[in-house]
Amino acid sequence: MNLLVCGRRGHLTYAPVEDDLRDRLHAQTSLGSAWRCLRCGTFVLGEPRMSGPAADAPLVPRGRALRDAVILRLLAVERFIKGVFVLAAGYGVIQFRDSRDAIQRAFHEDIPLLKPFTDKIGWNLENSAVVETIRRVVEAQSDTLLWAGIALIGYGVLQLTEGAGLWLLKRWGEYFALVATSFGLPIEIYELTERLTWFRVGALVINVAAVIYLLVSKRLFGIRGGHKAYEAERHEMSLMEVEHAASPETVPVAG
Repeated sequence: MNLLVCGRRGHLTYAPVEDDLRDRLHAQTSLGSAWRCLRCGTFVLGEPRMSGPAADAPLVPRGRALRDAVILRLLAVERFIKGVFVLAAGYGVIQFRDSRDAIQRAFHEDIPLLKPFTDKIGWNLENSAVVETIRRVVEAQSDTLLWAGIALIGYGVLQLTEGAGLWLLKRWGEYFALVATSFGLPIEIYELTERLTWFRVGALVINVAAVIYLLVSKRLFGIRGGHKAYEAERHEMSLMEVEHAASPETVPVAG
């Protein structure tokens, strides 16, 4: 798997300033200088891609880092899907606004035709929640629908932005996701008081778990030492990556 990633993105060679680690990651061959890839372990001919202290080496997704990346990208996929649906809804509302008069006429003319049938089955059509909701949307002012559509599109863009930050594993994306998800929790709780469904319960549980995970695991807003402790942890993991790559093993030389 690591070789496939290196084949697509290129080898991740790094020259640490520490002499002992530098010597173990470097090899002199008949074809020239070669440096060991932190990702796949292969010695690659040419100059190193990066250099610096071992603690500042790029972090290769492996173990805990890989698990964190998978969780964040699963959250990103959920945000992408939601964002696309919300954008489609916003676009639909704005398009619906242009033909509102025709739909309103059809609503008022066709709904009464169903009344004889609904009377027989004992359904009070005029006072039903479904018809009342449709009536409110249909009879809404054109400007109201326009602003509703714009608000939906804005929310959709925020969802996509949040998804992008999480997918790219950016610190700002984690803060963005935490704040946005936290603001949505009261709305989800209120919706549960109106109607309890497994879908709503599941969505609430997932979002609460996401907030707790981001706060604790990513040390946001000063939790568990905050940003300083988070960076120290990343540096320690980077140092471990370099030491792992520098361990004495027989590996091939890439040309």
